Amino acid sequence: MTVPSLLAVFAHPDDESLSAGGVLARHATAGAPTAVVTATWAADTERAAELAEALRILGAGKPRMLGYADARVPQSAPDCPRLCDAPLDEAVQRLVTHIREFRPDIIVTHDAYGGLPGHPDHVHTHRVTMLAAQAAGLGQLYPDTGAPWQPRVLYLATHPHSAVSALRDVIGARKTVYSVPDEQVTATVDVSPWMEQKTAAVLAHRSEVERGALPGVIASLPPDTRKRLFATEWYIRHAPVTAASTQSELTT
Repeated sequence: MTVPSLLAVFAHPDDESLSAGGVLARHATAGAPTAVVTATWAADTERAAELAEALRILGAGKPRMLGYADARVPQSAPDCPRLCDAPLDEAVQRLVTHIREFRPDIIVTHDAYGGLPGHPDHVHTHRVTMLAAQAAGLGQLYPDTGAPWQPRVLYLATHPHSAVSALRDVIGARKTVYSVPDEQVTATVDVSPWMEQKTAAVLAHRSEVERGALPGVIASLPPDTRKRLFATEWYIRHAPVTAASTQSELTT
């Protein structure tokens, strides 16, 4: 059976590996065209180079960058606006260009909360992606960005309430973490066969490991704990136009 092509859209370098590294590796291993668009950081930065290494490990091609600055790191894209400050129509158009060029069956991105931390860049990337997935299929929108292409479905990377307590013990307590009721999760994916690739991709983000961000926390964990906490990925299925099939494309 042909595995659907997959385009992941995430806010920062490392989000792709942390949130969807297993699914990315799974699709690539099965021979499906697989790629990642990253909304922030410039192509000539250290973190972009780390992203390139992570994508090589996952089999997800070369980095595709929208080129905006991280909301909290102005030097991430000097002389460029922060993602959250950029004109919405401009950001949508940039992403539509990638969607029409790559022509994915599936798009994966952050959920409406922006994942556990609720980072403003994550939340805004979700909004831009939802709009771009619709716009890409409408020929009269952004006609200079290529032929229309309508992805079949989006999957929003998320966490169910039931998973949060175990993760809190490792990542530390936060004032607020964002998760959804378990019944809203429509795809629970066991990515343990691709855990080695997922972990290596996370650790390729060396600057985040060194500063003690989540990749650094993961680096300090014993392998069995890593697998227990990060070998499952959760998604909410969203069909942008039609729901011709209710079958989970991520798990079949």
